[in-house]
Amino acid sequence: MGVKVLDRLARLVRPLGWASLVANIAIVVTGGAVRLTGSGLGCPTWPRCTDESFRPHGELELHSAIEFGNRMLTFVLAAIAIATFLAAWRTGRRQLRVLALVLALGVPFQAVIGGITVLADLNPWIVSLHLLLSMAMVGVAVLFLRRIDDPGAVWTRGRTQTLAWITFAATWVVLYLGTIVTGAGPHAGDAETPRNGLDPLQISQLHADSVFLLVGLTVGLLLATRAGTAARRAAVVLLGVELGQSVIGFVQYFTDLPEILVGAHMLGAGVISATATGAVLAVVLRPAPSAVPAVPATPAPARAAR
Repeated sequence: MGVKVLDRLARLVRPLGWASLVANIAIVVTGGAVRLTGSGLGCPTWPRCTDESFRPHGELELHSAIEFGNRMLTFVLAAIAIATFLAAWRTGRRQLRVLALVLALGVPFQAVIGGITVLADLNPWIVSLHLLLSMAMVGVAVLFLRRIDDPGAVWTRGRTQTLAWITFAATWVVLYLGTIVTGAGPHAGDAETPRNGLDPLQISQLHADSVFLLVGLTVGLLLATRAGTAARRAAVVLLGVELGQSVIGFVQYFTDLPEILVGAHMLGAGVISATATGAVLAVVLRPAPSAVPAVPATPAPARAAR
């Protein structure tokens, strides 16, 4: 790849960071579409789609098309991750390089877990891990974007920071319990896939209780931050997303889990992961004087060969 192309990529590090964030949330939504349409075994094996081919052949059925299409989106995510890593590398910033490498390595790791999911006939516990990894990658993308703008920001401690971390931990409890609710519910991804055996009513109640706890903690975080600060704004955004996600969750539960609302709830889960990460970073990271520019206008020129 030419030097000029790499220089252009370095200037695109922020748009590529946003592309990584959007792509990791989008893969959650498309994966949800696979499950909600009962297409989880549309390609019954992995890494091939069938025993004979990497793609469906003969008459392409709807389920095969949906599952195969979701697999192809992995290559789009991989292309974005590679471009993001090259851009981060060209900036010369170690923090960005490490985070971009994590985003890039997450793609094949996620693909392998997806393959194990298929080979295990959509075991609900492995499906949960598949979703949670995507949630983690969303968080890494948010941290990547924050480090672009605040390269010298330092980690701080205090009561408010501790509350922020507790709120963040509660968010992950909510996300995890949400995957358990999904594993107990009717949308298995295939008509013959067994569920996790837990009582849907009881696990749904536990999930709802964890949501109430999260909302309460977020309100506390909102009150603990100063008006007009980035931390206060991030807490407001997180609370708004939580309330919206809660409404969708309650409506879908009392309307027998219609596919469109379940899909919206999965999108909301990705947004929750992003906003929760943004909120904790806004509280615990404080800008500090730094000689490192946020995003260099042009990469440092390569040393002339001697």
